[in-house]
Amino acid sequence: MSNLRAWMSAAASCGFLAVAFGAFAAHGVTDPKAREWMHTGATYAFLHALAVFAAVVVAGQGGRRARLVPPLFLAGVAIFSGSLFAMALGAPRWFGAITPIGGLLFLAGWAMLAWAALEKPQA
Repeated sequence: MSNLRAWMSAAASCGFLAVAFGAFAAHGVTDPKAREWMHTGATYAFLHALAVFAAVVVAGQGGRRARLVPPLFLAGVAIFSGSLFAMALGAPRWFGAITPIGGLLFLAGWAMLAWAALEKPQA
């Protein structure tokens, strides 16, 4: 269970950063495109931070595969949201080419979570 606690701590940190980036986007960014990237990145980061907690609940109820979900979601946040944040802060636009990789990690995490939710707990 300690590994799940580490993922929860990482998810909470992710949530903290999502709020910080969202606030920065709302109050410290004037460029409309950069603000949109920051808002999108913060939204996806926050939702997937919460989804890690859902994965921990499913894992606690016997869904063994749910233990694979937190690294998928958090890597997705790092790549998807991170690339958007980087572009908003001045990285070249081609940097956005890696953004879809994060989206694929999100999709993989959701698919794995759905599968895990259907698992029968081991006796």
